[in-house]
Amino acid sequence: MLTDVIQAIFAALPVGCIYALVALGVALIYNATNIINFAQGEFVMLGGMSMVTLYGEMHVPIYLSIFASVAIATIIGMALMKVAYRPGKNTSLIIVLIITIGASLFISGSAMHIWDADIHRFPAFSGEKPIVFLGAAIVPQSLWVIGLTFLLVISLVCYFQFTIHGKAMKACALDRTAAGLLGIKVKRMVLISFAMSSALGALAGIIMTPLTMIDYSGGMLLAIKGFSAAMLGGMGSFVGAVIGGFVFSFLESFTATFVSGSFKELVTFIVIINVLLFMPNGIMGPRSKEGLEEEEVLGE
Repeated sequence: MLTDVIQAIFAALPVGCIYALVALGVALIYNATNIINFAQGEFVMLGGMSMVTLYGEMHVPIYLSIFASVAIATIIGMALMKVAYRPGKNTSLIIVLIITIGASLFISGSAMHIWDADIHRFPAFSGEKPIVFLGAAIVPQSLWVIGLTFLLVISLVCYFQFTIHGKAMKACALDRTAAGLLGIKVKRMVLISFAMSSALGALAGIIMTPLTMIDYSGGMLLAIKGFSAAMLGGMGSFVGAVIGGFVFSFLESFTATFVSGSFKELVTFIVIINVLLFMPNGIMGPRSKEGLEEEEVLGE
């Protein structure tokens, strides 16, 4: 029993990291534009498939392959910003959602023609031999996923807390009009948010592909999981996005281990439906009070 619990935890940790990275990408763009990007999962797919070609098949050195794969996804993410973001125009949320879903379908369809419909992977960074702990096994690539995710999250926190561009992006998230009046180039900040979001997705695809494999059609499901994790944590909250990603991965892992693997997706969507119904602001989102606010009366 203890071995099963530890094994479920080992399985959940790297998957939670991937969900967290996708959710962080969703939160980045939402903070800057109030756009929910359902093409976020396609950047994961592009990062993984580009590495399959460059590193797995062409044997380009790994660091150059990673740089090129991230650059490809980043350029496509910046192009998506030009299509989806229209500052100063009354574009409805539904139209923007359709644009991002259409972009997702376009990218995945193009990927099928560029590559193929098969499932792909490339060699793990540190070999395939599992590490055994208390009877449970974890592969070295999972440690890469966990470690690099930790570094990326810390880097994001430092970027938004201590850099001028990070503070400018936070100002745009709070009030784009006021930020523009203060001299912040809002459109540039939005472009940076799309670039960072797509780069995060590509890095997630690079570190997950040796572990879970990748194909052209996997992006949409990852985008839904990332959106669900961001909603669970509180849309726009980076800490909430990470928490939401791990909550979903642990629910899926323990359901697959102790109930049935066929029910793990069902549990995920039951949770997100209940969150939308009863806690729409998520775990870390702002709390609103219904009814009249109590006012303080000064004097008698």
